[in-house]
Amino acid sequence: MINLYYFLFLVRRTFLTLVTCSIILSCQSEKESAILEGKLLAGKYCSSCHLFPEPALLDKNTWINGVLPAMAAQLGIEVLQGNVYLPGKNSVLTGKEWSRLVEYYNTLAPDTLQKATLPFAVVNGWNNFSLKKPENDSGAISSTTMVAIDEKKQRILTSNSERSAIYEYNSDLELLHSTDLPSAAIDISFAQNTGNELIITCMGGMQALDITKGQIIGYKQKDNKTNLVSSDLIRPVQTRPLDYNKDGLQDYVVCAFGHNRGGLYILEQNADHTFKSIPIRELPGATQSIVRDFDHDGWPDIMTLFAHGDEGIWLFLNNHRGGFITKNIMRFPPSYGSSSFQLIDMDKDGKEDIVYTAGDNSDYSRILKPYHGIYIYKNTGELTFEKTFFYPVNGCTKAIAADFDKDGDTDLAVIAFFADFKSNPAETFMYFEQENKSMTFKPYAIPVASNGRWICMDVNDYDNDGDPDVILGNYSKGFLNQENVKPSWNVHVPFVVLENNILSKNDK
Repeated sequence: MINLYYFLFLVRRTFLTLVTCSIILSCQSEKESAILEGKLLAGKYCSSCHLFPEPALLDKNTWINGVLPAMAAQLGIEVLQGNVYLPGKNSVLTGKEWSRLVEYYNTLAPDTLQKATLPFAVVNGWNNFSLKKPENDSGAISSTTMVAIDEKKQRILTSNSERSAIYEYNSDLELLHSTDLPSAAIDISFAQNTGNELIITCMGGMQALDITKGQIIGYKQKDNKTNLVSSDLIRPVQTRPLDYNKDGLQDYVVCAFGHNRGGLYILEQNADHTFKSIPIRELPGATQSIVRDFDHDGWPDIMTLFAHGDEGIWLFLNNHRGGFITKNIMRFPPSYGSSSFQLIDMDKDGKEDIVYTAGDNSDYSRILKPYHGIYIYKNTGELTFEKTFFYPVNGCTKAIAADFDKDGDTDLAVIAFFADFKSNPAETFMYFEQENKSMTFKPYAIPVASNGRWICMDVNDYDNDGDPDVILGNYSKGFLNQENVKPSWNVHVPFVVLENNILSKNDK
């Protein structure tokens, strides 16, 4: 016969166990419910501005102390010291809803991001390149903002933020002369039939601010004279000529990259040769445009890379009536830091593919990211693309595709302004040689990391020997994202040239 006291003990223990389990399950259910609510809120409010950002894209600390406080302000929520959030009168979320959103990212984000695995081993060496540097050194810290090779005249053009001017060098890297500009140049177009020999874009300032006004300048090399095309746009970063309405007058498409302002604009030329600004997509982050007749109807269209927030590539098809039909080609999460793209046939199938780089790392998530690097998207027809290649490069800034080794396929030259300077400074410039098998590359770490920190690059034949050379611009005034890292490179040389010797080598 069971002892009555023992029986009551078993009943009590069973009851307490059931109550405890019920409480645990209730807490788990409540937490899961809160996380689900946070995900739905993030999908609703974050996705209203850009592609939905998955928690795994960043670590917990970056979400909580970097990105979410910045995003709170965009949603009308005041951020106090210590990440205390107070919804304002214009807030689109309640305090409880915002807490749920924060909990979603804090719960599911990793403590740290896993490092990317390199698909191909890196070879250290010069390949077919040799280093050339200009003789002059003013002793100033280099702040080069633009480098360009004028293949037709066998000249190199540069600009910097220390002194707003355009500098011209000959093929021996001797400075010929300089011409003052209203602000530092960041882009130059050598397109013909523009009424000027060159079109220079002056961004007004390095920081992406909404108060910064830049200039579009016409530059005639034969007499070193400039004329102002526009001075009203927010921090323009690229200009390309086109006659978008086919009236016989030269117009321009301009990318403007402020903080909350900017966008893609047409500068339409009037009959009296003045210009008016027409917005195409007025969102900040317009970075780079390519003008082509993409739909083969005889009218110029525009393909543009947007960064900063709603990142991606958009196509603007000319509607023949002074406007454009917008089509999104691809979108990327806002942490990608889209930095450049190029249209080129990488696999020799007769269709232009997209070479894209992600790596701008100057905003709210200044950490190394395994998805930064070079991407190739294969053209599958009808303006659709699919990813066929990725190589991780921390802080990747730009890639330029060309047949550097003259073997009939297309190679890549790549710079990274936000490289891993602590563990892998060699990735500041890399050369990817495409091998016989399509889309298979041999990466080379060309040993130029000690000569500068590369923010800009151009590729062309500067010495008129038949093969493409590379010029790299050194910007050594920029901040470093990594702690306890100081410049270990030459901070004074304004640029270097990597002279391609493949043809002379083959002749020997």
